[in-house]
Amino acid sequence: MIGRVFARCLLLLTLFLAVPVEAGQVAMTFDDLPVYGHFRPIADAEAVTSDLLAGIKRNHWPATGFVNEIQLDAGDRPRRIALLSRWLDAGLDLGNHSYSHVSFTHTPVDAYIADVAKGETVTKGLLAARGRTERWYRHPYLETGPTLVARRRFEGWLAQHGYRVAPVSMENSDWQFADPYDAALARGDRKLAEHIRQDYLDFTARIVPWYRKAATGLLGGEPAFVFLLHASRLNADSIDAIAAILKAQHLRTVTLDQAMKDPAYRIADAYAGPDGDEWVTRWSMTLKKDLPWSSLPQVPAGIVALDAKADPAAAKN
Repeated sequence: MIGRVFARCLLLLTLFLAVPVEAGQVAMTFDDLPVYGHFRPIADAEAVTSDLLAGIKRNHWPATGFVNEIQLDAGDRPRRIALLSRWLDAGLDLGNHSYSHVSFTHTPVDAYIADVAKGETVTKGLLAARGRTERWYRHPYLETGPTLVARRRFEGWLAQHGYRVAPVSMENSDWQFADPYDAALARGDRKLAEHIRQDYLDFTARIVPWYRKAATGLLGGEPAFVFLLHASRLNADSIDAIAAILKAQHLRTVTLDQAMKDPAYRIADAYAGPDGDEWVTRWSMTLKKDLPWSSLPQVPAGIVALDAKADPAAAKN
């Protein structure tokens, strides 16, 4: 069985090298909608959404947002649902990120499936009202299953309900910067907030080319990337600078559908276990080829310390 899987991976890699795919593509995706940081005051959530959507429109990003519907369960529920409608009215897409951002590693598969099903209650209806369907699922923490049995069962459920997994092949640890940024703004410390934002952009400018080089070295050609960001105040305030980084890297934004046409996403991934790895790491494991970890940029220690202080018990990603 293992031999057949590996042979199939080699065949797909051969096809990847033989069929040119347009280089320099990236799909932009945003997790934890309506807004990163559960149950923000509604006025704040509306302001973040306005600024984020304005930046996405300004930079012509065909983005996809992934929803945790637990965020809607508040006294101002209609206004929170309206935030999701604004994404759709802007011509963007929405997907399921589970109801409560539950960990697959620590949740029995039946309970996990129930949580994901609950997470489509509102979003599915909003899409249907516009003649569209909910098609994408993004695993919280990128945890795809603690065992192969659990993973395959859930994947079967996804297929039966018309979902495809939305992978992640590029990320910039934005969540580690987002909470310290919010905390600094809440204290009125705009100087510190700007310092955090600049550290974030500097890190992004280093990590993006690392992913490009690592993936190209691994596959022998550059795949279309799927970039994970969060619907945070930090990204709302940084979106033009992130767009400039992508432009400097000659990366053109495409839809998630377009990125997923890349043959790299047909490389088998049979990992089961506690880790929530992005797909470049998964490809490395499948193909049994090393990545250049020694050159991986690290989040500044000062930011790590601020993040722990800002929200020590928070679940990330």
